Amino acid sequence: MITGKRILITGGAGFIGSNMVEELSENNDLTVMDNLSNVDDRYIKKYNGKKGFKFLNGDIADEDAFSKVDPQDMVIHLAANSDVRGGSRDPVVDFVNNVQGTMLLLEYMRRTDTAEILFASSSTVYGEATVLPTPEDYGPYMPISSYGASKMAGEGFITSYSHYYGIKGTIFRFANIVGKNSTHGVIFDFINKLMKNNQSLEILGDGTQRKSYLHVSDCIKSMLYVHERSTKTDIYNLGNRETTSVMKIADYVVKGMGLKNVKYNLKPGKDGRGWKGDVKVAQLKVDKMFSTGWKNRFNSDESVIQAVRETLDQMGNSGVKQIERS
Repeated sequence: MITGKRILITGGAGFIGSNMVEELSENNDLTVMDNLSNVDDRYIKKYNGKKGFKFLNGDIADEDAFSKVDPQDMVIHLAANSDVRGGSRDPVVDFVNNVQGTMLLLEYMRRTDTAEILFASSSTVYGEATVLPTPEDYGPYMPISSYGASKMAGEGFITSYSHYYGIKGTIFRFANIVGKNSTHGVIFDFINKLMKNNQSLEILGDGTQRKSYLHVSDCIKSMLYVHERSTKTDIYNLGNRETTSVMKIADYVVKGMGLKNVKYNLKPGKDGRGWKGDVKVAQLKVDKMFSTGWKNRFNSDESVIQAVRETLDQMGNSGVKQIERS
């Protein structure tokens, strides 16, 4: 357990960040930096005024942003432009937010002798891997989205700064993270669409896309668990051994909302993808994560089911019902 630390959490108001704040706020001094571009402060405002908590409305890609940050013991770097689908329209956004922002953060760490960083990377760095499940040493990396390319660049700068300046970096390549406080993603999108029209559901792609899903509680806890047990800069896949298809997620959402006879309208792109840059099948080899002794609470399907419940609850849907695994 990480206690008594001064921790900077970038992107701390967002989906994963707000869950990380909840996990660490009791026993550590937290500084949260977020520009509130993805979501407002609804998930962290309850911490304002709490001893040991400080919120900075700042953009990590702004050169002056870190001038307001006191020296820290460690950084949990979660801030990023997370709109993978939008990358083909404007890839420069990914470069500025995810590459330039990471570089400026590392420069802050170098200047202040901040010793450790936990980095939220992504399975998208692998591109369309020919080896499934995909291990951490798979290569060459050939990402098919600017988001994946930007995460790959972030990893490279972290490992180089580790070599130059002795920073310990733990790099986590996420599967698809779902659960409480989510503000985007397939589950969130499906629920929104069905709240507007409960008779039909548009599904981007041919529905056979399948990926590994990890519940956000397992995500944040495994990050902290693995980092504490890592003795050097290293890379870990975070996910589950199983995958869940988009069609199955649609079924879970429909069932969770108590709906019947919903018509699915498939909108397949090239090769059945949902959009340009969409990796159709993503399955990570997670043996290295489990070798540390960590065990996920939820498998891939269970992560989705739990996330459907939580998202419906947070969106105030009164028709939530129990979903049984099928």
